Amino acid sequence: MIGLLGGTFDPVHVGHLRPALDCLQGLGLDEVRFIPLNVAVHRPQPLAAAAMRLTMLEAAIGGQTGFVLDRRELDRAGGSFSYDTLVSLRADVGADKPLYLLVGADAFAGFLSWYRPLEILELAHLVVMRRPGHGSVADPFLRNLYLEYGCDEPASLAERPGGRILYQDVTQVSISSTRIRQLIARGLSPRYLLPEAVLAIIEREGLYR
Repeated sequence: MIGLLGGTFDPVHVGHLRPALDCLQGLGLDEVRFIPLNVAVHRPQPLAAAAMRLTMLEAAIGGQTGFVLDRRELDRAGGSFSYDTLVSLRADVGADKPLYLLVGADAFAGFLSWYRPLEILELAHLVVMRRPGHGSVADPFLRNLYLEYGCDEPASLAERPGGRILYQDVTQVSISSTRIRQLIARGLSPRYLLPEAVLAIIEREGLYR
């Protein structure tokens, strides 16, 4: 069972890493693959070059068993669409291995505007990471989607390769890459918001100043 976490990681921080670890352990995943995007399609373009984001991500996850770097989106030209990434992954791992696409609650709120969302659900399970005790989204179309594909029992996801939606409680820390970049631009330290190894790279390379 493979978890998939995409993003700009510009820079990667504990708000990415701790929820990923919660999912790795809480869902009994074999691994979580961190997939840095190349060309953003639903958000502003990253500021740091792809090579730097890759270096920071490698430094952040290198000591954690089960965390894996997957650079397939960086190696693919054009917009980084989840559907294309899942098709590529399915070609690698086969049709039967369960894939878990990990998304935040904010990202899930816009899921139906993604490129080929229902086909994404055919290719993988959708795991919506949320604060403990946080309710489901208010959007009636997403509620209907959950009524059709929702699942309350994490263990049942392992029985099929994809096609279900699960709300997973994770540790939520109010940190964003934008906030970290703003601190650095103002000459303030973002220490304790991201791994020390990542901070060392930012300082060495003069990123986000």
